Amino acid sequence: MPGTRPPVLLDASFQADPHAAYAALRSTNAPLRALAPDGAPIWLVTSYHDVRTSAADPRLSVNKDHARTVGRHGDSMPPELNAHLLNTDPPAHTRLRHLASSAFTKRRTEQLRQSVQTATDHLLDQLAARGGHADIVTDLAMPLSLTVIGNLLGIPDNDRPDFRSWTDTLLSPAPDAAVQSRKAMREMHRFLTELIDHKRDVPGDDLLSALINEHTHQDVPRLSSAELVAMAFLLLFGGYHNTAGLISTTMLALLSHPTHLAALRNGKLTMDQVTEEALRWNSPAMLAVRRFATRDMQIGDAAIRKGERVWLAWASANRDPDRFAAPETFDPGRDTRGQLAFGHGPHHCPGASLARLENQIAVTSLVRRFPQLSLAGPVSTLRWTTSLRNRSLHELPVTI
Repeated sequence: MPGTRPPVLLDASFQADPHAAYAALRSTNAPLRALAPDGAPIWLVTSYHDVRTSAADPRLSVNKDHARTVGRHGDSMPPELNAHLLNTDPPAHTRLRHLASSAFTKRRTEQLRQSVQTATDHLLDQLAARGGHADIVTDLAMPLSLTVIGNLLGIPDNDRPDFRSWTDTLLSPAPDAAVQSRKAMREMHRFLTELIDHKRDVPGDDLLSALINEHTHQDVPRLSSAELVAMAFLLLFGGYHNTAGLISTTMLALLSHPTHLAALRNGKLTMDQVTEEALRWNSPAMLAVRRFATRDMQIGDAAIRKGERVWLAWASANRDPDRFAAPETFDPGRDTRGQLAFGHGPHHCPGASLARLENQIAVTSLVRRFPQLSLAGPVSTLRWTTSLRNRSLHELPVTI
């Protein structure tokens, strides 16, 4: 790789149209030097082969202790929320992941089907009573995903609006985002600590109470207090925002492709096909959590030095023409096996099955309930988050 090539700036113009930016970068067919928005130098990996291979490479660590340098805002959350799966390598990661994955087995996910359906029907009843126009993001996707993960973890109803506000702050592109994000994370830490203390005294039939039990009643505690709080944060954050993004972008894909919507309604397409293609076409999580080389290594033609940051672009890999033909086209009939929206390797999302279930129920119920459903305006006017890590809609106005 030529040393004179200037680093790619992952700035506002890049974030405004990341899919177009990634398409241009993939033409180099090698990891690229880039500058993160906080000024940190990174390696950006964009091809399907390199992203998938690197995601399972044990020489790339998520532990920031391996970092050689830091950007202006550092490499991690405040220490109160740092001890979670996405900052941990095996063997500690293996222990934490086993606990998280136990909540999202196929059997347990299926047990949630009726409660997800009930929550969806309640929201659609509200839409039907109001009639006329609706916003898929604020009227369905966000409240449904927050209800499901809130119920699963045992978050009281009256505390959920605060959590939504904190999450929006974490994803904000505002100039003071770093300062405000740290404030929001500390508020979340305080809230989760108080909630866990309460559930120790008054446990419920929920995942958080079960995790507390794992922490409290083992001869050798399987979760430290810090790990318990960080686990709750990660499950809440991931279970809420990424699932809401999946529901809204799936609906956008169908409403902007009426032929595919008709095929879903008449049974020529399955909801499984639609979900997997929506994940590939517009991955809610654009980037993997940063990794650090634990030794000098090669990724493709790039020589990565020990301690350097590596960013793996799921969204770019999922639109790599070397893996998926005509990748810019939304085509639910294609073979989507191997799409990387939920990651790959040891950090594959443990809640992927629940996110799929929510999306399938929400979208199927919506298109059946409102056969005349249509977009309320042109796609070009829709606003997207300006974030490197997440790709989601601010709103999706529809006529019902």
